[in-house]
Amino acid sequence: MKTKFKILLVFIFITFYSSKIMAQDTSWVPPKSAIDMKNPFAGDALAAAKGKMKFYQMCAICHGMKGDGKGGGGVSLNPRPANFLSIDIKNEPDGALFWKMTEGNPPMASYKELLTEDERWQLVTYIRILEHQ
Repeated sequence: MKTKFKILLVFIFITFYSSKIMAQDTSWVPPKSAIDMKNPFAGDALAAAKGKMKFYQMCAICHGMKGDGKGGGGVSLNPRPANFLSIDIKNEPDGALFWKMTEGNPPMASYKELLTEDERWQLVTYIRILEHQ
């Protein structure tokens, strides 16, 4: 009897948890105000170099050393980490990327409290040159 009850509880938990994952909002659309934001470090090589250091410290674990979304820490994440080399990311405005790393959207963490505004813009600047690294 206890075994059947435990199995039932596990089944309910798995069903509930799976529905939460499946119901996760996969659209992650920044507001127009974010899209219109301009990167104060666009084209700045020093900012890109600082962004690169921060990328290796904080982002590469999930997004991969090349930024291709194939980092070991992202293997089991749903949705998978973004591939910064994809055409979709390349077509996103800098402000959209900045907003996404600022606000987060599970499993992507918010970096609003962990990184300064300048550090987040430096990361965006580095992401823009990733394919040339």
